[in-house]
Amino acid sequence: MNQSMTEGSSNTTIANVIYVLYLLALINGITAIVGVIMAYIYKDGAPQWLRTHYELQIRTFWMGLLIGAVGFLLSWVLIGIPILLALAVWWIVRCVKGLRFVGERAPYPNYLGWGL
Repeated sequence: MNQSMTEGSSNTTIANVIYVLYLLALINGITAIVGVIMAYIYKDGAPQWLRTHYELQIRTFWMGLLIGAVGFLLSWVLIGIPILLALAVWWIVRCVKGLRFVGERAPYPNYLGWGL
């Protein structure tokens, strides 16, 4: 196996690990921090199609943190609870779609957007 194939396989493994860490963060919260650090470390050396995943993971972390903070603050007046539930669904869908696209070795479509 040549070196570029090995690096490509390693990079897809890292992207998959980050998605799994993000999913685990719904239970423990802390693994998302590890995941975003890994995404920052590996994005520059990745091929363009894989870089879309790292960019999405970084954006998902920061958008999730922002929405989560707003939802937490608003949970004192009960409006935040639906926001936090919607955030969890949004987070899960982005991660599951990301895992699927990495498995297909395809870029994540519209990775710079807020949507799914």
